Amino acid sequence: MTQEIRFYLDENVSNAIADGLRRRGIDVTTTSEKGLIAASDAEQVVFAMSQNQVIFTHDDDFLIFH
Repeated sequence: MTQEIRFYLDENVSNAIADGLRRRGIDVTTTSEKGLIAASDAEQVVFAMSQNQVIFTHDDDFLIFH
C-alpha cells in the first residue's frame, strides 16, 4: 500500500508555497491554520509527528533536532 506524504509548513514558510502545493494535490497544513504561530520548535515537531506529517521549515534552528 502506498502512503501519501503529508506536509506541515511552519510559520517560516510562505503561504504561497502551501497554495502551490495544494494546487498540485499535495496535502498541506500550516502553522497559522492550526493556531500554532509562535509555538516552540519542539511543539511544532510534536504536532507534526502527532499528525503523521513531515515538517517543512526555513528555520535554521531545526538543525538542532537533527
